[in-house]
Order: sequence, then C-alpha cells, then structure tokens
Amino acid sequence: MESVDLAGGEAAASSWRLAVAPMLGWTDRHFRYLVRLLSRHVRLYSEMVVAAHLHRSDPEKLLAFSPEERPLALQLAGNDPELLAAWARLGERFGYDEINLNVGCPSSPVQKGRFGAYLMLEPDRVADCIAAMREAVSIPVTVKCRIGVDQSDGYDPLRRFVEKVADGGCRVFIVHARKAWLKGLSPKENRSVPPLRYDLVYRLKRERPDLTVVLNGGVTTLGAAEEHLAAVDGVMIGRAAYHNPYLLAEADRRLFGTRSPPLSREELLARFLPYIRRQLSRGERFWSIGRHLLGLYHGQPGAKRWRRLLTERGRDPEAGLRLLEAWLRSPKSAIV
Repeated sequence: MESVDLAGGEAAASSWRLAVAPMLGWTDRHFRYLVRLLSRHVRLYSEMVVAAHLHRSDPEKLLAFSPEERPLALQLAGNDPELLAAWARLGERFGYDEINLNVGCPSSPVQKGRFGAYLMLEPDRVADCIAAMREAVSIPVTVKCRIGVDQSDGYDPLRRFVEKVADGGCRVFIVHARKAWLKGLSPKENRSVPPLRYDLVYRLKRERPDLTVVLNGGVTTLGAAEEHLAAVDGVMIGRAAYHNPYLLAEADRRLFGTRSPPLSREELLARFLPYIRRQLSRGERFWSIGRHLLGLYHGQPGAKRWRRLLTERGRDPEAGLRLLEAWLRSPKSAIV
C-alpha cells in the first residue's frame, strides 16, 4: 500500500485535512490498520503515551506499527521537556510522521500529574516542551488542546495560549472546540457537557492564517467535516469513526480528490483477513483485533446480529476466523 512520507519537515496543511482522533484503548495498531484499508490519506494517531512511563516501558510494545498505517502520529502526554524530547526521538526512530502533545485530556490521573488539559494553565511550560521536542526531531511537533479550562471563557484565553505555544515553534494546533472542566465533570462528561464553540476555532484560523488549525469535537459525518473545512485547515473525527469506521470509506474521494471507488464492507473484510491471520501467527488474540469490527455494519440491516455473532465467537481464534470466512462466503441471513 502506498504510504505518505512527511519526515522531511513541516507538512502541508492538507496533510491534516481529515484525521481520526487518538483514543485510549481504541486507536491501537489493529484499528489503525483497518482504517488504512479504507483510506490512504486520513491522518491517524496513536493512543496516548505518558512520557513519565519511559523508564518502565517497552518501546517496541508501545510504539511498533505496520508501515501501511502511515501517515501516523505519536501522541505524547507529559510536562517534562527532557522526557518528552526523549520519547519524540524514539517516535521518529520508529518511523512516526508527527509528534503530538496532548494538552486536552481532563482525566483525574492527568490532573494529578499536571499534564493534559491542566497544561493549558501553563502555556510557558507547553512552549518549552514544544521547543525541546522540535530540537530533538525533524518531523512536525503539534499540539492537541481545548478552547480553555475551568473559568477561562471566550476567545482571549485561547488566543493567548496559542500565541505563547506558537512562540515555542508549534505550527499545527488541533483544537477540541469545548473547554474542559478539571473539577466537577468526568472525562466522559467533558466530551459532551461543555458547549461546542466552533466560532472560536474559526476565529483562531482567521486571525492566525500562518498556523494550521484543525477542528475537533462533535463531528460525526463527512458532510459536517466538509462544512467545517470552509473555515479551518482540517477536521478530526473521534468516536464516530470508531463506532462506524465505514463512514471513512468515502473520505479519499470526497476530501482528498482521489477517483478510486471505495471498498465494500465485504471487500474490506477480505483484505483484513490476511492481517488477522498474520497477527494470530505471532501470538495475538483474535478478540484484540476482532473487537474493532463490531461497528462495521453500523446502521445496516443485520448490524445487531453481526455484533452478537462476533461477540459470541470472537473469544476463540478459530471460531472468530470461521465466522469471518463464512460471512464472506454466504448470504448473511444464512449464517447460523
């Protein structure tokens, strides 16, 4: 499969035209490989890697990926410039195309460690982290942030944060268009309760045309992404892309101008099966891969039955493989 090499320096804004958000526990290498079969151009992100765990982590286990997944970014979380720079160097060595700093996660462990969304309160530290990582690698170093935290409201806090971090050398900002409440809301509530303020992200792009601005938050369809692209450089889709991965099947044609027809769901499964077999031969569990297929028939007749069959048989590698093979051979209504 064709890969996109961005290692030569800052990539064009079109490289961020559509991305799938980093989601802990979801956007692992198996899911990313599945998405890449649907789209050659959608930008993918790793699960969040906490820099403070460097000393007790196996980089090969955390960072290894299939070359077909590129363009691919490594998302890091932390507040220590030296540690982040060390992880960034590892990421570049493993072949990632971008290093992304998480400045948006509002979870309790993140708050306790004073990173993630907490860092929006310390833009000088974020700028130092960005500068250290940029010094360590030749690939783009980017930031994923919120529009604000806690009592910060309106455009000015976002503007001040971006100005300071841009001074540290960041040229790409992925902005979740909700602020985060560090106290009083759970991470799940922080994804839905604070109101979306797309207008603030739009204004940021208008006032800083020199920056690449990517909008995140509440985008669930390619149609909505196309509308946002009239005002920003890129759009990031999160949980909607995981629960309904096939929504990305038309992404290359609609957003990147390619002419190749999209794969059908069955063609996608047929191309994914050899990957599953390779991973099983290396000791991977079937369910760690198969679970990413639960949403493949989202909104389609038989979707509930597909999920039930996959859940029932996916715990056993042989039964899981037989299910996929039978699904491809026979009319879905005939499978028992």
